[in-house]
Amino acid sequence: MSPLQICLLLSSLLFCIGLVGVLSRGSAILVLLGVELMLNAANINFIAFWRYGPNPDAGTGIVFVLFSIAAAAAEAAVGFALVIAVYRHQRNIRLQEANRLKG
Repeated sequence: MSPLQICLLLSSLLFCIGLVGVLSRGSAILVLLGVELMLNAANINFIAFWRYGPNPDAGTGIVFVLFSIAAAAAEAAVGFALVIAVYRHQRNIRLQEANRLKG
């Protein structure tokens, strides 16, 4: 098994764990953690294809990963701000009960 296949196998495993976490959890924090796992799986794919691609000297994979990490940080900040806003109004963070948010 080549190193690229091992990286892709690890990435797909992480993505599947994140997807199961997003689809099966009721807590907003656990859903955000699942989304972060899925983004990390995409980052592993970027690095693997950059490293084992035809031109590993170019830094394109690292640039993609840096932009992805910046997007993940912004997503986490906005997601946690929404979780805090829902908690302030409803005193819980269960997604099934968070159907409205009045200011």
